[in-house]
Amino acid sequence: MSKNRFLSGKEKGSQENRTLYSLLSLWAVFLFMVASCGGSSPPPVQKAKPLAVEKKMAESAKAPEKKDQEEKKEPEYVYNPAGKPDPFKPFIQLESVKEVAKTAPLTPLQKYDVSQLKLVAIITSAEGGIAMVEDATGKGYSLRKGTGIGKHDGKVKKILKDRVIIEEVYEDTLGQKKVHEISLFLHKEGGES
Repeated sequence: MSKNRFLSGKEKGSQENRTLYSLLSLWAVFLFMVASCGGSSPPPVQKAKPLAVEKKMAESAKAPEKKDQEEKKEPEYVYNPAGKPDPFKPFIQLESVKEVAKTAPLTPLQKYDVSQLKLVAIITSAEGGIAMVEDATGKGYSLRKGTGIGKHDGKVKKILKDRVIIEEVYEDTLGQKKVHEISLFLHKEGGES
């Protein structure tokens, strides 16, 4: 005979309850273990598809990828130099003497061509000579060695007893610097020159 036959109704119910509680607790432990392990189920088995259907699906999957790649491209960087220093220009800019002279205001003697001036007087001394020239209007200007004169950046080189030698530096067609000397002779009274 089985043991359950001899148990009273109350005892039978409590034993069934214990069995039910045991099963429920085992089920709860099983669910807890599955949840803590990730609970991933194996991937579903896919049925074989015809080759044409697979190609269409692959093409449709590539199309959104291309669109995503086009959207993700950033616009190309364009350098705007406005308000920024030139990166290739040296920090220290040395100006040539010629450029500085061009920025300086012209003296009245530098506004005339040398041929438009007339040498009227020369004073020689131990410190150096002083000469006087007149423009076409009769206005006089004094010259010393190194005075700028003429439209072509001329300088007074020498003041002699009877003439003033002016030196002009220019570039020829080959870019070589050439020196051109011009002499202004003293006009004597009585009409001789």
